[in-house]
Amino acid sequence: MTTTAPPRDADERLVPTGRTTRVLRRPEVGAAVAALAILLFFTVVADQFLTPSGVGTWLNSASRFGIMAVAVAMLMIGGEFDLSAGAMTGATGLLVGVTTTGFGLNVWVAVLLALVVALAVGALNGVLVVRTGLPSFIVTLGTFFVLQGLDLALVKLVYGQVAVQGFAKVPNFDSVRPVFGGTIAIGGASISVSVLWFLAVTAVATLVLLRTRAGNWVFAVGGAQSSARATGVPVARTKIGLFMTTAAAGWLVGMISLFQSSTVQSSTGVGDEFIYIICAVVGGCLLTGGYGSAVGAALGALIYGMTRQGVVYAGWDSNWLYAFLGVMLLAAVLVNNWVRTRAERMR
Repeated sequence: MTTTAPPRDADERLVPTGRTTRVLRRPEVGAAVAALAILLFFTVVADQFLTPSGVGTWLNSASRFGIMAVAVAMLMIGGEFDLSAGAMTGATGLLVGVTTTGFGLNVWVAVLLALVVALAVGALNGVLVVRTGLPSFIVTLGTFFVLQGLDLALVKLVYGQVAVQGFAKVPNFDSVRPVFGGTIAIGGASISVSVLWFLAVTAVATLVLLRTRAGNWVFAVGGAQSSARATGVPVARTKIGLFMTTAAAGWLVGMISLFQSSTVQSSTGVGDEFIYIICAVVGGCLLTGGYGSAVGAALGALIYGMTRQGVVYAGWDSNWLYAFLGVMLLAAVLVNNWVRTRAERMR
């Protein structure tokens, strides 16, 4: 009795694939290779890079970008963008700063109020995108300008300047700071608690994407929205939930920044939304949706954090960071495309 191989257009689950092929097809492979290369490069050119203090510094930097990059990656997998993500980090920090120092609100209440406001803005973004059919690029760009305008105008109205200072003096500040702005000594390095938040967010996002029905919905609405709706996937609920997730991540990063520095400015976070998108793309997310991973976005943020601090340790002009970032983005896109193409040929 003879058997025939399944046709080439058969479901990929019916086609035998080797371990190497399965590994190469993972979206985070390119980012993992790039992260290792960046680590080795700056270890060679900058003596301080791999010291305990050096590792602590670039890990702390990467963690703040990584939390947002993971949330943005999930949204991109779902086929949408959020250009208000950067402004959200500053807006939530300013809300807590203004309500506590200017109006005497309890700091714990202010933190929870900021979370509620962030979730409301995220839900509004999602509802507008779903109900109007407008591109999320346009909707969230409008939200970005609204948040930026409020950050500047309201803070200046209350304080006559565009920064909130003296936040460390508010009652109960010391009870909240360990949660968002604390540090842990590990192996001689001072590691911010934001690194633990970063690891937790990445782990939870990975679990959701790969092991839950909601994760299947995210990939479905990003890859083929019409087909997903026809098979009963709650497209509207999924997309609104993703926008709320991004807003919640913005709140978390806003709290981390506020309680680490004890001050916040109206310009905090503005422009960082592009860094989050770059980290997600470097981590393997497609701009067209339906493909990517939380781990890949986390690695993309790690690459950015290492590069950002490595440039300083190497004694180079910090302006080279943006040129390097552009090259890294283009290289990552090309590498990811090559890896996926080669993996498909090996099937």
